[in-house]
Amino acid sequence: MDVLTKLLAFAVTLGVLVVFHELGHYLVARWCGVKVTRFSVGFGRVVWSRRSSPDGTEWALSAVPLGGYVKMADEREGEVAAKDLPHAFNRQSVWRRIAIVAAGPIANLLLAVLLFAGTYVAGVPGQRAIVATPPAGTAAAATALREGDLVTAVDGVAVRSWQDLRWRLLRASGEDAVELTLQRDDGSTTRTPLALSAVPSADWEGNFMSVLGLKADFGPPLIDEAVPDKPAARAGLKAGDRIVAIDGAAVRSPADVAAQTNAKPGATVVFRVDRGGEVFDTEFVTEVGERGGRRIGLAGVRLKVDPARADRLAVTVRYGPFEALGAGLRKTAELSVFTLRMLGRIVIGEASVRNISGPITMADFAGQSAQAGGLVFVGYLALISISLGVLNLLPVPLLDGGHLLYYFAEIVKGSPVSDRAFEVGQRIGMAVLAMLMTLALFNDLTRLF
Repeated sequence: MDVLTKLLAFAVTLGVLVVFHELGHYLVARWCGVKVTRFSVGFGRVVWSRRSSPDGTEWALSAVPLGGYVKMADEREGEVAAKDLPHAFNRQSVWRRIAIVAAGPIANLLLAVLLFAGTYVAGVPGQRAIVATPPAGTAAAATALREGDLVTAVDGVAVRSWQDLRWRLLRASGEDAVELTLQRDDGSTTRTPLALSAVPSADWEGNFMSVLGLKADFGPPLIDEAVPDKPAARAGLKAGDRIVAIDGAAVRSPADVAAQTNAKPGATVVFRVDRGGEVFDTEFVTEVGERGGRRIGLAGVRLKVDPARADRLAVTVRYGPFEALGAGLRKTAELSVFTLRMLGRIVIGEASVRNISGPITMADFAGQSAQAGGLVFVGYLALISISLGVLNLLPVPLLDGGHLLYYFAEIVKGSPVSDRAFEVGQRIGMAVLAMLMTLALFNDLTRLF
């Protein structure tokens, strides 16, 4: 069922993004008076098609469902009937050709704006950006941050949730520092600089919040279940116990407990526990497990956040319709710029090529987001739509951006690029795309196995 969900979610994701992309090309082509002979979802052999009229557009589904295309009357690709020559793509002005080609990626970016706006109108659930005491030696520990502070802004830009805080900091990666605005329990506000330069570039690809020392303050976690015949259960711990500290270090979330126990495989740990107001220490030896090729310690407990605490932390980020469109536009612009920055960092070696993903990872994430709920899946669709739009605008032959590059060259030199230059560019583009697809598939298989 899990595999079926992922495949279905992947099919919906791909279908929606491809249809919107090609619809952008189609609508602008028709607006410019160009004849569209086929609108296909998928490549290769046509398995189903329908025409509204003998001379109209053929609407088709093709055998390879990893993209799509809009085929227009074009003398470079085949014979065009005399009556259709004024409507051939190659006979349009360069500015009309630019508009038609750019319309696909722009349609993907507009789709992202609408999807984000829709989630903002519906209300995006999150948690308030309340921080726990920063661990010693971290960048956050060198600031004025203290337990219970609410982060309300980063460099003057409002922060409405923990997820928003994470995004603002990720956007600032590469900068030396940012300024956090904090609200204290007594209602007072203060500002403090947070150094980002200490975070290695590779850590920005993982849990950089922990590296900075920023942790959500969930309060001492509760044991939901002490797994029978595991270390914690044998030591007498049971459901409902509240874990206050481990080896004298306070814990404020289930992640804190996992981090502390995972770091001590086969070692003795002391849990300080609050059971109905009675606080006591219990000692046991962690079980040895393995994760990601390294040994970890396991206590054998399933944890949860105190429901009352979770309710106090919960927040729903919601906007009115017009404000939501503005927020969706800003989010799309920010993510587009961030995508380009990440691609640039990959090219110059500052970010790992492991960030490049293919259809297997895409299907996995699509399934996970679909299982997490409708709003999460819509947000995922928006992210992938932005990636598709931005990538298609790159000046790589075979992509829309490559064709735009030819047209801008035509504007500069006053005539179309030569057939030889076009052919060489197509071969280069094919080689680049083949390399990227191979790398993406390799990364997918590495993650899978």
